[in-house]
Amino acid sequence: MSEQVFNEMEKQGHEQVIFNYDKTTGLKAIIAIHDTTLGPALGGCRMMDYESEDDALADVLRLSKGMTYKCGVSGVDYGGGKTVIIGDSKEKSEGMFRALGRFVQTIRGRYYTGTDVGTAPDDFIDAMRETDCIVGRPVEYGGGGSTAITTAYGVWQGLKASCKAKYGSDSLRGKKVAIQGLGKVGRLLVKHLIEDEGAKVVATDISKDAIHEVKSEYSQIETCKPDEIYEVDCDIFSPSALGAVINDFTIDKLNCDIVAGSANNQLQEDKHGDMLFEKGILYAPDYVINAGGLIQAADEVKEFNHGRVMKTTSKIYDILLDIYKISKEKQVPTYKAANILVEDRLDTVAGVKKNFLA
Repeated sequence: MSEQVFNEMEKQGHEQVIFNYDKTTGLKAIIAIHDTTLGPALGGCRMMDYESEDDALADVLRLSKGMTYKCGVSGVDYGGGKTVIIGDSKEKSEGMFRALGRFVQTIRGRYYTGTDVGTAPDDFIDAMRETDCIVGRPVEYGGGGSTAITTAYGVWQGLKASCKAKYGSDSLRGKKVAIQGLGKVGRLLVKHLIEDEGAKVVATDISKDAIHEVKSEYSQIETCKPDEIYEVDCDIFSPSALGAVINDFTIDKLNCDIVAGSANNQLQEDKHGDMLFEKGILYAPDYVINAGGLIQAADEVKEFNHGRVMKTTSKIYDILLDIYKISKEKQVPTYKAANILVEDRLDTVAGVKKNFLA
């Protein structure tokens, strides 16, 4: 096991992997710190009933590396980290998250964590009793609350930047946007598109109640069945629910100029980003366009300020334009252009930090 861990750390560039076990609560957690060039690592805590410890390790390594790139491209001074807890998320307890908090505190500010799949803000109220290194806190505990507002705002700015790159104007008026998923972020995106932009919206969701609620507020919205959304004739396809929706099965169905939405891990594999590029479909890398929630979490490390968060999130517009410019100049897919932008920033900051500060 130890040889496997070190091999993977070397291959992916990780600095530190910490295995945590608490006998009293049964907590089994892995914390991975990928890169702290820009600052302390930042990344949520996921709780899943993994089939094996190897699966949990692979997940925490993959996710923590992804956080380095997400932090790097969004302009915040934090690196990438992640926690996974091995276990059924229905069997959480106060003691378990207090134990997790104690383990996080032993890292002494090198890593900050918060909610992710299988965990909730209330879990981290318990963890906060043992550590200062928690983000994504409820408003009552000094946090910014739900990240949906910030995330949706960033996606809206990303759609505008994508239109600017593709059509020469960032106006969405009259543009047709097919939204897959009407959760908290998807619904707020609908609001921006219709009320702020005058766009046309086609939407779908696996929940009939979600569709009914949005239709009752915006009667002009068109709807379709979930499996029909890929084939909608539109300007923008906006995945705002599941990941891996751009894949071998769906990519030939797309009838759009742009793919840009809030969902994580939209490309099932990197090759699907290559395929979009070859088809002339502009892809807004998901970890860039949906970075509003991360930006909000990062702002909580010191003292949360909503205005500052929204101003930083608005820069997603310019960041995407830079990525599209790199993509065009180097003739590479946009996901690779985003990686180039991040790696250049890491190299620059690493060079700056070589200077000794007394």
